[in-house]
Amino acid sequence: MNSSKVSADRRRRFDDIVGVFHQDMYRYAIWLCRDKAIAEDVVQEALLRAWKSLDALREADAAKPWLLTIVRRENARYFERKRLETVDVDNLAPAQELLLAEEPDEQLAEMREALFELEDDYREPLVLQVLMGYSTSEIAELMGLKQGAVLTRLHRARLKLKECVQHREVRP
Repeated sequence: MNSSKVSADRRRRFDDIVGVFHQDMYRYAIWLCRDKAIAEDVVQEALLRAWKSLDALREADAAKPWLLTIVRRENARYFERKRLETVDVDNLAPAQELLLAEEPDEQLAEMREALFELEDDYREPLVLQVLMGYSTSEIAELMGLKQGAVLTRLHRARLKLKECVQHREVRP
């Protein structure tokens, strides 16, 4: 087979996979790192790694977990090598203060805040199940855990989330 045909087939396969799962990769990256700009960087790096190792993907059904595993690993690599800049919120310029403004939907904002307060071990499987539609066995495979551990983390995550939301409602 001629190399340009192989290259075109490989490119088409990659485009097909990425076209279907790019938004899932991005949403997952946002939930992992909590920052849209960093999520974009993480997804770009994940796409480069996916392109380089595309031949390792044997079954089309495994594409989504494969890509999300790459995103998860890239997120870890990003924070291993990156020292994040801190900002003193008390010294923000008036234009920058708008970045801290609350969203109009208070309930949604409170739920997001409560989700972000969960430890990563609890937040990640909950996001994968509730927002991305993964089954517990898929989450277990993606996170390298046993299914029972995933079920335990999901249960505890829901309890912690409920407790956090109830605690917020009690505040004056």
